[in-house]
Amino acid sequence: MDMIKAVEVAQQKEGVDNLRIGDLVRVHFTIIEGKNERVQVYEGVIIAMKNSGLRKTITVRKISYGVGVERVFPLHSPRIQKIELVRHGRVRRAKLYYLRSRVGKAAKIVELIQKKKPVVVDPSTAAESTPEEKSKEE
Repeated sequence: MDMIKAVEVAQQKEGVDNLRIGDLVRVHFTIIEGKNERVQVYEGVIIAMKNSGLRKTITVRKISYGVGVERVFPLHSPRIQKIELVRHGRVRRAKLYYLRSRVGKAAKIVELIQKKKPVVVDPSTAAESTPEEKSKEE
């Protein structure tokens, strides 16, 4: 059992942990057509994530010429070149299958706006002036 885990860890990709349900992503993956090999970009919303470890998959949905298209990508596949995170979505569900029945603006997901943490200023350091201020005083 430990040998299987060791092989899986060696084949896992780094940096795919920050993906969440509702995120708008751009997936760059390799397509082989006969002898030609090219990279195709698929941009859409993550509506589902399944499994864990090496077998982890995401389902990405996009609207192409008015028709909804879904595609399942294995995250750790060697055919996936990279996954770009375009923006985070604000959702409250683990699976967004309800988007299949929505049309137009009703199918949009609101962007998650993260508030910046306020900067706490220590009063003892605030009293000291910076070197630029000291040069102006002289």
